[in-house]
Amino acid sequence: MVTPAPPSRTGLWFRLLVVALILLVVAIAVWLVRVASVPAGADLPVERPPLVEPSAQAPVAVPEAEAGPGTSGQAVGSLRPWADKISARTGIPARALVAYGGAELTVRAAQPKCGLSWATLAAIGRVESDHGRYGGAVLGEDGVPSIPIVGVPLDGAPGVRAIADTDGGRYDGDAAVDRAVGPMQFIPSTWAKWSSDGNADGATNPQQIDDAALAAARYLCADGRNLTTPQGWWQGVFSYNNSNPYGQQVFTLADTYARKAARG
Repeated sequence: MVTPAPPSRTGLWFRLLVVALILLVVAIAVWLVRVASVPAGADLPVERPPLVEPSAQAPVAVPEAEAGPGTSGQAVGSLRPWADKISARTGIPARALVAYGGAELTVRAAQPKCGLSWATLAAIGRVESDHGRYGGAVLGEDGVPSIPIVGVPLDGAPGVRAIADTDGGRYDGDAAVDRAVGPMQFIPSTWAKWSSDGNADGATNPQQIDDAALAAARYLCADGRNLTTPQGWWQGVFSYNNSNPYGQQVFTLADTYARKAARG
């Protein structure tokens, strides 16, 4: 009888190495899935967005208030009852909702064909800064985060655009390169073009959520877009951030907010 030769140590180590590599690949795949499910600027995770085609109908929800010139500047009082109610349904801070609703009403009066919904602004605000609460900030009743919200340096690092300084560090505190600033994460050069006075205090401040939300609303409605149509809505969001995962995240959040707000 021939006694089988014992397995070689080389073969055993090879098999162990293969198993270790498989486990490593699985671990990396799980990590990538988790990273992909978290918005870039959010502190709190949200559900991973389903695949949404750019032909999907735009989510729409309308504040229960009448539009009129200067509505955004008067919105803190007039929209607060609505904001408190919608906040309880959606989890969005009421002060942020006042800004989103006020921006919709102001743009509705100035550009009635745009059809922008507060829910879209809220979705962008959630992804960009968790409604002004990124990094542990607290959104005050004045609409300003307790900690200035400033993004990463846009220095061309992997996965980051390269944008040379355009504001001398006035808004972002960086005189070398630009950084996105405020609850709606405006690049200083974009803010210079679209800066708005949403709270009618005579100043424009990208860190102030009324100002930032109105600027974002005007930016989304640019070029005569109709955001009640699929084409117009997706064009607007992609102009804000030309990324399919970003657009799908915003769509899912906006649609969720609109549905929750509609529930009595």
